[in-house]
Amino acid sequence: MNHSCLSMTVRKFVLSVSFVVLLCGSLDISAQETGDTRLPSKLKTSLNAYSFNRPLVEGSMDIDSLLEYCAGEGFDAVDITAYYFPGYPEVPADEYLYQVKKKAFLLGLEISGTGIRNDFTDPDVKKRREGIQLIKDWILAAEKLGAPVIRIFTGRKKWEGRYARGQVVDWLVEDIKECVEFGKRHGVVVAIQNHNDFLMNAGQVIEIMERVDSPWFGLILDIGSLREGDVYQQIEQVIPWAVSWQVKEQVYMNGKSEKPDLVRLLRLIKKSGYRGYIPIETLGEGDPGVKVQKFLQELRVALAKVYSD
Repeated sequence: MNHSCLSMTVRKFVLSVSFVVLLCGSLDISAQETGDTRLPSKLKTSLNAYSFNRPLVEGSMDIDSLLEYCAGEGFDAVDITAYYFPGYPEVPADEYLYQVKKKAFLLGLEISGTGIRNDFTDPDVKKRREGIQLIKDWILAAEKLGAPVIRIFTGRKKWEGRYARGQVVDWLVEDIKECVEFGKRHGVVVAIQNHNDFLMNAGQVIEIMERVDSPWFGLILDIGSLREGDVYQQIEQVIPWAVSWQVKEQVYMNGKSEKPDLVRLLRLIKKSGYRGYIPIETLGEGDPGVKVQKFLQELRVALAKVYSD
């Protein structure tokens, strides 16, 4: 590493440490002033690997360089989506998983989670069983990586006209329960992401959360995929189940796309008492490195404001 790169890394590190000190101090003051005996909200930044989907798929970036990027930008953690691992859907050899784990550790990064693709709305039982096995395989991989949560989906198959929604929910819930029980045995939380597919609004999310009803099951709260009504009201309804997030550059207020009000969002998160990671995800055209930098800075500014109120 040349002198200029080292100096830049040091400056970013100092800024990151200064931000953490500011945030921690604000947390203590907030708890004292409110008299709230609960633990105050505590948040850590993370990057969802999908932000670099194109370079990761095309091969101009790999997991090593993703980790180096996240460390250089001062992220606390990274969410390494499983389909960027070599050979997906097969799980890589332990040697590779442990190498990734070690590199993240040496860079000062936590692995905040991973995720796979599955479709539990598919009427084909055989395909759903394959999805269950895929999740179980990657739960074992998550355990080896030290990832505390694995992200799964409901699905988006065209079942309309052949099955009632309630019937799909019945088999979907049973499939998720099997995965959650397996996750429990391996210390990995299974979390479903509302992804504007089978789950379109807060009520539909809550139905699944209440029916699965396990402390080893949670929600990856995708703020860009609640597209009915007031998005912030929808978020507030499902926050109690959130174990991680997908904070995106766009939300939908009454179906209309707009930039998220990060201060408003973070106030809701702070009020809820959520403690954990806030992974960001950038999408669309443009240099992902530049887009991530910009969005991360916006998040940091909003965090500083909310926790100094």
